[in-house]
Amino acid sequence: MNRTFNLLMITALLFTACNPSAKKQSMMPTNLPDAPIAEKKDSVLTIHNDTRIDPYFWMRLTDEQKVAETPDVQTQKVLDYLNAENSYTETALKNTEPLQEKLFDEIVGRIKKDDASVPYFSNGYWYYVRYEEGKEYAIHCRKKGSLEEKEQILLDINELAVGHEYYAAYGLKVSPDNKTLAFAEDTASRRIYTIRFKNIETGEFYSDVIPNVEAGGAWANDNKTYFYTSKNLTSLLSEKIWRHKLGTANKADVMVYHEKDPSYYIGVYKSKSDQYIIIYNSSTLVSDYQILDANNPTGKFKQFTPRGTDHEYSISHYKDKFYIVTNDKAQNFRLMETSVNATDMSNWKEVLPHRKDVLLNGIEVFNDYLVVSERSNALPHLRIINQKNKEEHYLDFGEPVYLSYISINPEFDTEILRYGYSSLTTPNSTIDYNMRTKQKEVKKVQEVIGGHEPSEYVSERQWAVARDGKKVPMSIVYKKGTELNKETPLLLYAYGSYGNTIDPYFSSTRLSLLDRGFVFAIAHIRGGQAMGREWYDDGKMMNKMNTFNDYIDCAKHLIKANYTSADHLYAMGGSAGGLLMGAVINMQPDLFNGVIAAVPFVDVVSTMLDETIPLTTNEFDEWGNPKEEAAYKYMLTYSPYDQVKAQEYPNLLITTGLFDSQVQYWEPAKWLAKLRDTKTDNNLLIMHTNMEAGHGGASGRFKRYKETALEYSFMFMLEGIDQ
Repeated sequence: MNRTFNLLMITALLFTACNPSAKKQSMMPTNLPDAPIAEKKDSVLTIHNDTRIDPYFWMRLTDEQKVAETPDVQTQKVLDYLNAENSYTETALKNTEPLQEKLFDEIVGRIKKDDASVPYFSNGYWYYVRYEEGKEYAIHCRKKGSLEEKEQILLDINELAVGHEYYAAYGLKVSPDNKTLAFAEDTASRRIYTIRFKNIETGEFYSDVIPNVEAGGAWANDNKTYFYTSKNLTSLLSEKIWRHKLGTANKADVMVYHEKDPSYYIGVYKSKSDQYIIIYNSSTLVSDYQILDANNPTGKFKQFTPRGTDHEYSISHYKDKFYIVTNDKAQNFRLMETSVNATDMSNWKEVLPHRKDVLLNGIEVFNDYLVVSERSNALPHLRIINQKNKEEHYLDFGEPVYLSYISINPEFDTEILRYGYSSLTTPNSTIDYNMRTKQKEVKKVQEVIGGHEPSEYVSERQWAVARDGKKVPMSIVYKKGTELNKETPLLLYAYGSYGNTIDPYFSSTRLSLLDRGFVFAIAHIRGGQAMGREWYDDGKMMNKMNTFNDYIDCAKHLIKANYTSADHLYAMGGSAGGLLMGAVINMQPDLFNGVIAAVPFVDVVSTMLDETIPLTTNEFDEWGNPKEEAAYKYMLTYSPYDQVKAQEYPNLLITTGLFDSQVQYWEPAKWLAKLRDTKTDNNLLIMHTNMEAGHGGASGRFKRYKETALEYSFMFMLEGIDQ
């Protein structure tokens, strides 16, 4: 249901949002029952002659324990504790239940129910995804040759999801002859997939079923051979590449590659040119590729270039050569090229040189054009280069902060670039750009049901000066008419790890915040790559403290600039951004009124010491290896769980998933228990565990917004907003 506000209602809501102190006490829960108290069983953890006592180590369960029909004593104790915390959270937020329902209806009401993606052309067919009203999942379709032709349904996810609490399908790959579909499904939210095959002509599924794999893969050009990646079920790391022949038993599959170094992720894909099957291997600092002629699937893969140390690169096939985006002698990457027959870096030739102030993100190759994705001054840019005459130009986006990205471009011989664009005020647009005529055609603008007028919102770029003098960019949006002062509620979001940059994108969901007087800000802190590769390098390993300091300094800048005050400032981050939340509230808890930590990575030292936990070995070059004493001591200085102390903390909402394979549920559960046992305040401390989902939350198109409504209600309750 969409809500249309008249002027009187908007004025009333803005007044409420800007004057929350008048209602704050009436909205907070009263007469709460005693919070659950987790049992303590001290575990002694010693390394480098240093001993830590972990009273909640016992909360760890194996996957087998989680799904056992008859839980053992420990499993039952953990499940009882998590359920008790869920009940406590439900009680604490009982007063907000009508608002949660209203928010859910409002958020879902803005989403077009019978929507469809913009079709793209590939190998003779137009492909698109559509949704039907009343259904949670996508329907994948295509039409042959023309959009006027009869629709052919490739996969109706709604049918496949029947009977599953969680269902997701990824990595849809159609064979070169357009007759067979391969896809990967996950029914447990642990990112352990099963590959299935469907005869597109008959609609029947093949008996071939390949379990315990990664999503994605690659068809050889014989239309019978499919390459895929299997997982180590202990570490959940991708480990082996296999060759499967359609219609044969899995036991006949041939292993073509085995990665024995647990610090690498691996996978297999097909080049855009359809001429090569490519195996990639990547750790945090090293990339490695092997290539195979797609017309010779039983042949031997050839090493693209010998595996080096501290060398990251990507490859794109173009006619008789490969383009390489590489950081060899180039912190911000440069573009090279080499013959398809070359096997050594000595044959690489420079195409685009390194630039200190411009990050080269990647490229898209066409027959006559090369599109370069760049980033400078905390903004993305698209650069078009004519392959024949080398003339070039940039696209102009015309807003102070925005997101632009290369979209789906499977066709090689075309002069049309498809890209996406949005900003904090502008809904996402899919645009076709003629690289020869420089004409743009907007194919679709995300529809906001009930209407959305970008001019009613203000988008800004602010720069905070960090304590070491670095200027940290922030992207800010609020509704026109919102008064900016110490009474204004503001949500400050950030991530700050792995070089991931959170760009200023449009969210119709976020309108529920902005229309109630909230300001929303993204802090582009170090650990991401908003300001280039150096920005990332300065926010990882032994520089990780810069990430937390940047966030705190951004918060202080917003307060000093009179956007808000500590009484009305809210913090939010998820996963590694949850680590950020945990660190900053240990360091400066008085800076925030409320904090939302989603699936937070908070038990850094113990997790990074345990190589049986998924992701650990692959991330030693991100966080450090605590088996090395210097790294161990540095991690301890910021690890949220280890740094919990007897002090006052802000109101805190934690979310997690029982089947999360990325950040195991016990990290936030232990953190919550330790905070409750240690903190000296009476502020609200609650946790919601999705007992059926993992890192990405609930599956389906709309169910996920139940958690969004809960998170928003938590903040609104603290602000005294009940409408």
